[in-house]
Amino acid sequence: MLERYYVRPETLDRIRSAWIGPLVDQYATWMLERGSSARNLAKRVPVLLNFGAFAQREGATDYAQLPAQVEQFINFWVHRPDRRRGVVERAQEEIATDLRGPIQQMLRLVVPGFVGRTRRRFPHEPFLDQVPAFFSYLRQERGLRDKTIEQYIHHLWAFDVYLKRIGLQDLHALSPVVVSCFLTERGPGLRPGGLHNCCSVLRVFLQYLHRTGVVARDLKPIVEAPPAYRLASLPRSITWDQVQHMLEVVDRRTALGRRDYAMLLLLVTYGLRAREVAALQLDDLEWRQDRLRVPERKAGHSTAYPLSPLVGSAIVDYLKQGRPQTSSRHVFLRVMAPYIPVTHVAVAARVAHYLHKAGIAVSRAGSHTLRHYSASRTMPSDVGHQAHSGQKGLLKTTRDWSRTRHSFVCHSQAVEETQELIARSIATRPAIHRWCPGERLLFHRQSGLQIDLRRFNRFVPEPQGNYRSVNACLRQIEGHRVAQDVYGDAFVFQ
Repeated sequence: MLERYYVRPETLDRIRSAWIGPLVDQYATWMLERGSSARNLAKRVPVLLNFGAFAQREGATDYAQLPAQVEQFINFWVHRPDRRRGVVERAQEEIATDLRGPIQQMLRLVVPGFVGRTRRRFPHEPFLDQVPAFFSYLRQERGLRDKTIEQYIHHLWAFDVYLKRIGLQDLHALSPVVVSCFLTERGPGLRPGGLHNCCSVLRVFLQYLHRTGVVARDLKPIVEAPPAYRLASLPRSITWDQVQHMLEVVDRRTALGRRDYAMLLLLVTYGLRAREVAALQLDDLEWRQDRLRVPERKAGHSTAYPLSPLVGSAIVDYLKQGRPQTSSRHVFLRVMAPYIPVTHVAVAARVAHYLHKAGIAVSRAGSHTLRHYSASRTMPSDVGHQAHSGQKGLLKTTRDWSRTRHSFVCHSQAVEETQELIARSIATRPAIHRWCPGERLLFHRQSGLQIDLRRFNRFVPEPQGNYRSVNACLRQIEGHRVAQDVYGDAFVFQ
């Protein structure tokens, strides 16, 4: 595969004649399969050849002996005699990292069981020797997802380190004093939300210890999380003008800009989380039904939204002119090799990048800034960009109920924008509902208005299928009283 990167025959002969040449050729094939460019390989091949020559001079005769030469070669290369003077220690660390990366990648391909130096990671399951079934209890009995269990591992690893540091090896010796001292020491290094999560994890763990008989006394009641008040902090939401300015700074002439523009529109329009955007797959886009499915939501829930033409056109533009050719079914991929799905961290980082680029000052810039915006108000009906001047925000035409109708997804803080329309619809004609278990979509046939009651989770109770509960929901959504019961055939629950 080296022929794909090098044109001159003498260069190919020099690489293949080296002692480590076959390994370099195998590594080049692996990089080609991952879609790496010739520029990246041109930087790495000289490092690998120098490493092979150094290992051979040190007496290595077999490829299995190469892992022992990695750190020696890096130390030699950083401090070699012809190295220019005045290199600071930080630069030496960066050089060592650049050298270690390609060497370890190549050795992982050819040396069975080689791992090398990786980032510091927490043990998979702390306290495994004393309570081996705790994490199985979280997965099977409590039904927690792996991402949630990672939070348990994070906080319980800190608790395990603290117990070992104070010399407490047996969980049977746990006491209220030990637990209180741990929280007192850990509290200053955490934000209020982080400390609240730490206390919640510790309460579940202590309750499980008492339940399984590891400790004789239930220590859960002594762990009191700090009080958390809604709306106690400054809102992270931004205005529509700021959102529009952020979208305008995206350079959609590049593949990166097309991908980021589609992700930003999903976050702004539907209020999705970064993890939900990163997990979207091609099968979740139902083009014939004009529907967007979000299957991997929090707590295992799933949601279906009407697919906005503005969002749909941005995704199509990215799929046609920006998405790499790969077998992955994820919608959003990296723009550089390896072409793997983007992570939720990358989605949040791109949002923060464009917020800073647009000059928008916000605390903790990230994807939740746009989620807060989506929850705080609905886009105005006259929204539109130069390229999409005919679109009307979330108001769109869909094919359903065997005829054309309009759908509008309401947001919890945008009641005033739909209040007048709902009030006028109720006043002109009585209404009735048909209750379908598991759904909370209220559809008004006259106006074509569809209200997603799940957007009102914070202050609308779960409807129970009776007229009184439906009227209570409508009163809270409209902000005024309904003079008569909901009769007729105007409102229906889908």
